[in-house]
Amino acid sequence: MTANPILLQKKYSRVIENFAKKQKISLDEALKFFYYSEVYQLMRDGVSDMHCMSDMYLAEELQKEYSEKQFIGENHR
Repeated sequence: MTANPILLQKKYSRVIENFAKKQKISLDEALKFFYYSEVYQLMRDGVSDMHCMSDMYLAEELQKEYSEKQFIGENHR
């Protein structure tokens, strides 16, 4: 299923804002992370109707991915 591009852009902005608040990072940092995330790729491609999930759920998924990448980054220093 594909989403309306305008609605999808609005969804992205809400998810990024929720993620930034939860992670206590700037909107700019959250935006940069989002567009390189697996969550974004799944939403963009319509996989498993990820774009139909709630904003909070998607922000939590981003948090998990962010934490995993932070952990991996710390272990490779």
